[in-house]
Amino acid sequence: MTQPPPYGHGKSQQVLTHGQSQYPIPGPPATAGRWWQHPGFIIAALVVFPPGGVALTWLSRWSQPKKITATVLACLWFITPFLGDRPEESKATSGPTAPAPAAAPADPSANSEPAGPPSFVGQNLKVAKDAARTAGYSASSHDASNGDAGQWADSSWKVCLQNVSGKKIDFGVVRNEQPCPANDGEPIPYPKMPKVIGLTLGKASETLAPLALQKVNASSAYTDVTLPAAADDWTVCFQDPQEGKEIKDPKSTAARLKVTAPGTACPATEYTQLHPDPAPPTTDDSDSSSSSGGSSSSDGSSSGGGGSVYYKNCDAVRAAGRAPLHQGDPGYSKKLDRDGDGVACE
Repeated sequence: MTQPPPYGHGKSQQVLTHGQSQYPIPGPPATAGRWWQHPGFIIAALVVFPPGGVALTWLSRWSQPKKITATVLACLWFITPFLGDRPEESKATSGPTAPAPAAAPADPSANSEPAGPPSFVGQNLKVAKDAARTAGYSASSHDASNGDAGQWADSSWKVCLQNVSGKKIDFGVVRNEQPCPANDGEPIPYPKMPKVIGLTLGKASETLAPLALQKVNASSAYTDVTLPAAADDWTVCFQDPQEGKEIKDPKSTAARLKVTAPGTACPATEYTQLHPDPAPPTTDDSDSSSSSGGSSSSDGSSSGGGGSVYYKNCDAVRAAGRAPLHQGDPGYSKKLDRDGDGVACE
């Protein structure tokens, strides 16, 4: 029966022959591997610190092909981050030097033309002139509309257009509260009063909001009906200014709307009572007084026998409940119509 070799763990052994007997010479005992030669530790070192991992690979008991393969992979792993960072690094390096060509236009010998002045359209004329002069331009202005108004106070005008000639700027302007014309020298496109008759008071107020009027006043269309505090659902029967009238000065223009309650029809004319008082009985005295040639009242108004009405001033008109008076109404006069727009005692 053959005995297993006592030494060497199956490795080749040297045998000494002496006569008929054979005495094997045991080989050196196998030594246990070092902790840093463990495959798991070497692989971890190759990933975390490739140079150290390569050194441990060549000190290990791995075969030659494995050592070469591990070395090549570790080298690629080690240099890949450096290869990826180079383009970004080159961009970062070249970044600070990029603004340098921007200084070229400042050179008087440069071929490119210098940039013109900034646009001052929409700015206040005084602010625009100051900024233009600071930029090295001389500034002047003219009325951009078809009028020829002088700009005595620059702060009251705004720039609609600008014309540049060399180092001179000419501003086309209109007053701050006016819209700009489409082209230089054209009439100012004043907004026009829209039609709000038939709308509810709430909807009419929304329609008039873009005009930025001074105020929207509402009152009952019937003189004997009081308008409640909440009347957005009342219907507009009369409006002033009339539909289509140009609003040249919204800040000083007030819209006057006369409304009726929901379900109540509009009166045919203004200053009408919903429930008129019964007519007094006719007497001989009233007949004689009506034919006496006229009467007068202490509030400053008077009427002649021919039906004409005269009011001393607007206080008398308002006291009589007839304000405002329109051109053609009894009692209307140019003396009461200060702005000449055809409506007196607004």
